[in-house]
Amino acid sequence: MPLTQATPDRTEETLVAAATAGDEAAFNALVQRYRRELHVHCYRMLGSYDEAEDLVQDSLLRAWRNRDSFDGGPGYRAWLYRIATNACLDALRKKKRQLTSLGSFAEVPWLQPYPDRQLDEIAPPEAEPDAVVVARETIELAFLATMQLLPLKQRAVLILRDVLGWSAGEAAVLLETSVAATNSALQRARATLQEKLPPRRADWSAATLTEQGHALAKDEQELLARFIQAHERGDIEATVAMVREDIRITMPPHPYCFDGIEALRTGLESAFGPDSLGAWRLVPARANRQPAAASYLRAKNDSEFRAFKIDVLRVEDGAIAEITTFNADLFPAFGLPVTL
Repeated sequence: MPLTQATPDRTEETLVAAATAGDEAAFNALVQRYRRELHVHCYRMLGSYDEAEDLVQDSLLRAWRNRDSFDGGPGYRAWLYRIATNACLDALRKKKRQLTSLGSFAEVPWLQPYPDRQLDEIAPPEAEPDAVVVARETIELAFLATMQLLPLKQRAVLILRDVLGWSAGEAAVLLETSVAATNSALQRARATLQEKLPPRRADWSAATLTEQGHALAKDEQELLARFIQAHERGDIEATVAMVREDIRITMPPHPYCFDGIEALRTGLESAFGPDSLGAWRLVPARANRQPAAASYLRAKNDSEFRAFKIDVLRVEDGAIAEITTFNADLFPAFGLPVTL
């Protein structure tokens, strides 16, 4: 079912009435308004960009097939969230995928980055009061990975309550459980996040989160620029100088985890040394509200630079604390060409 842009001269109330009555064009125009935030919602539940895309498509198909079950009123967005949440829970039950421990991102092979350019598509609150604010704390890779430790209902409750700002009653209705059970699940989920995440990320309440803005902080921009320049020069010492002693490198979906500067140095010697794969060009990017660099490689027997990887950086106290390297599958989602 193709999605089209919303028709600006039709109010939501008019679109809802037409969509419920079976007008496919009205339905497409209506759900397009919420498609990106539903995708982010599914991404938070699953940790995978591609799987979230599949679940959004499934959710919208479910919504169309059950369009006459919407009982009217102003809650069409909430109705779509209920369908999307249940679609995610159904998919996760089938996958039987839940972490029991989390030592590093290497244990989350399905983890993928999310392009900031698509997070920015969600309407800001001043344009649409009911829109989701994608705060940095609830989209960083550390948050996404830690969410995979939570039992399914705890995961859903925490997102509904502490990310979307729903009431306990609203979350209980969506999950078909009691308010007491919802509050209990939320307390357990918060306790897990407080235990596993850094202290500066201990409070995830929607009431206390503030919007971080779409641009990276100046120090992050400068560090990313230096990282790119050093990588393109093949400058090992310059790269080592900008990382923490306890630097960690992971490469989902591969089960590799490298800790410390010497491990980084060994990897850089392989990438930049006499037996290197070729020449590099890097483009600055943003993923999960974190600095990122998209790398292109020109192999020794090639004439073009080809998409190779995306490095997402976690910066602490002005130094790179973690590098998470992803493959080139999502270059189009980042708005990047596959060759230079």
